[in-house]
Formats: sequence, C-alpha cells, structure tokens
Amino acid sequence: MTEQGGAKDSAVPPERLPLFAEDAKLRRRRAWSGVIGALIVAAACGGISGLFGGQLVGLIVAVVIMLPLVYVVLYTLRRRIWLEGTELIVRTWGVRRIDLVTAERLDIVIADVRGTRTVSLLVNAGKRRRAVKLDLAVFAGTGGRELGALQLRRLADALLNNTEANGLVFSELLVAELRAEARGGGVAERPLYRLASAAPAGRYLQRFPMEAVSRFVATLE
Repeated sequence: MTEQGGAKDSAVPPERLPLFAEDAKLRRRRAWSGVIGALIVAAACGGISGLFGGQLVGLIVAVVIMLPLVYVVLYTLRRRIWLEGTELIVRTWGVRRIDLVTAERLDIVIADVRGTRTVSLLVNAGKRRRAVKLDLAVFAGTGGRELGALQLRRLADALLNNTEANGLVFSELLVAELRAEARGGGVAERPLYRLASAAPAGRYLQRFPMEAVSRFVATLE
C-alpha cells in the first residue's frame, strides 16, 4: 500500500504559480478605459473621413479602426501567465506551454511609457519562433512594484538549467534582486531598477540581449 501511495504522489503535477496580479477592480477599470479610448480614436478618425467621403465612408473607417483596438484591449485582459515547474503557461484565446529550460533565446526588454518603465523577460518559445513577454517589475520615479519573492525564486530556479540561452545569467539577475530585497534596501538599490534606469530615455521599447545582461550582472555584488 505504501508503494502504491508513493507512486501516486510522484505523479502529482507541480504547483501552478500565478505570475500576474489579480485585481478585479483594476481590470474592470482598464477594460472600460481601453474600450472608451478605442471608441474616441475611432470616432475621431471616422469623423474626419466623413467630412471628405461622406457618412458611409466615415462609418466604415470608424469600424475598421475600432475593431482592432477593441481586440487588443480584450486580448490584454484575457492574458494570464502561470509557472508550472519549469514551464510558462500562457493563456490568451488559447493556452500554450513554453519550457524555460529549452528556450532558444532570453532577453530583458524595457518599455518606457510616460515615465513608467516596465522590465520584462522576453522568452523565445523554441521551434515555433514565438516569443512571450513576462513582466518582472514596473517602476515610476523612485517607486514601483515587482513580482513576489516566491515568483522570482521559482523563475530563477527554472532558468538555471537553460544552457541554450545561458539562463544562468538571468537566474543570477533574479537572485541578486531577491538578495537586495532581503537586505531591506530601497528600490533604487535593486538590480531591476538599476537596469531600467540605465536604459536611454525616449525609446518606447529596448531589448537587452544576454551579453548586455551578463555584463550588468558581473557588476553586481
């Protein structure tokens, strides 16, 4: 009986850890803001087109512009990422799995929107050549928020065994972030914040390849 129980326990799948912040109120607010923004842009473009081409042309232009914008809003709202063992589970309209151990390429991507910088891990999904962007931290001024310590620790462990894309470098970056947080230092002392601050201003999206991240990690304590 003991052997059967042990065999059964060994078949239990690893825990699925959410890599997103669940806030229903914030999500509803973003949904309404996104839809209203799409309507305003579509109405403006349709109105201008209607002045030159007539009411029907204006209506067609408004619909053509509105539909892709609403699609993007809904896509963003549905997007969820979990970590299960060494795999990222990504849900949008469907569900796909990406193994961090076998990923062909890893990069750090920094987005700068109105002074708010988002530090993300860009994971190449392998043979299908798909990429998944996983947000690690968001900073505005000298404040911000990051993934929790448990999430960062599990990500670091999963990346550690990736030899194809030198995941050790990215694992060390996340471990350094955890150590800085454990020391109780301010946000400005943390590696992810320092990396975000080092990115030149005025560019919406910047990619830091493994070589650049490796040089940065070598400067950390």
